Amino acid sequence: MDIRKITSDKKQYLTLLLLADEQESMIDKYLERGEMFVLDDNGVKAECVVTKEDAGVYELKNIAVLPDCQRKGYGQTLVDFVFANYADCKVMFVGTGDCQSTLSFYKNCGFKESHRIKNFFTDNYDHPMFEDGTQLIDMVYLKRVR
Repeated sequence: MDIRKITSDKKQYLTLLLLADEQESMIDKYLERGEMFVLDDNGVKAECVVTKEDAGVYELKNIAVLPDCQRKGYGQTLVDFVFANYADCKVMFVGTGDCQSTLSFYKNCGFKESHRIKNFFTDNYDHPMFEDGTQLIDMVYLKRVR
């Protein structure tokens, strides 16, 4: 297994990026300013994009694992890698929909609920967003502190 940083042509991973954020215009808002990492295990299985928001503050903007590779530890491996990769990181945030399976994943990765942005998905996406059959309305932010 190899995790490598992608420094150019990040859109070649658009199919993976869209698994985590299904509107390309939203991905475009953070993709170039973020650092992208891919996890390769006999082929790319997962990706993530991390942005620096302030001194010691980072945000995991996008993380996705191929559907047939989920629940095999790739996502958690990426989260642990990026948290360790930024030595100056005091806190890492991640924003997600109010979906129990996703919230459980992040909590298992050491994140705790921080705050919410009301109506984020309905205000910022051009179509209703659904996860596990539930419409996403608010953005739930979680944080992992060093």
